[in-house]
Amino acid sequence: MSVRIRLTRKGTKKKPFYRIVAADIENPRDGRFLELLGTYDPMVEPAAITLKEDRIKYWLSEGAKPSTTVQSILKRQGVSQA
Repeated sequence: MSVRIRLTRKGTKKKPFYRIVAADIENPRDGRFLELLGTYDPMVEPAAITLKEDRIKYWLSEGAKPSTTVQSILKRQGVSQA
């Protein structure tokens, strides 16, 4: 089972809100996920980001790969990749 740390879209039309989740790579974007790791709200200035850093580090140590967007969010928040 390959795990990817990625965003799932919530919110309404033209008002997106995202959850950062660990999900099996074969599941659809808004489908079943393994664990909720944080949130990302791009509609406020600056963007509101909450993370469970210990759980993100756990999933990265287990071999989960972040998506490009999540990788930039983690880099902005200073969460290491290893």
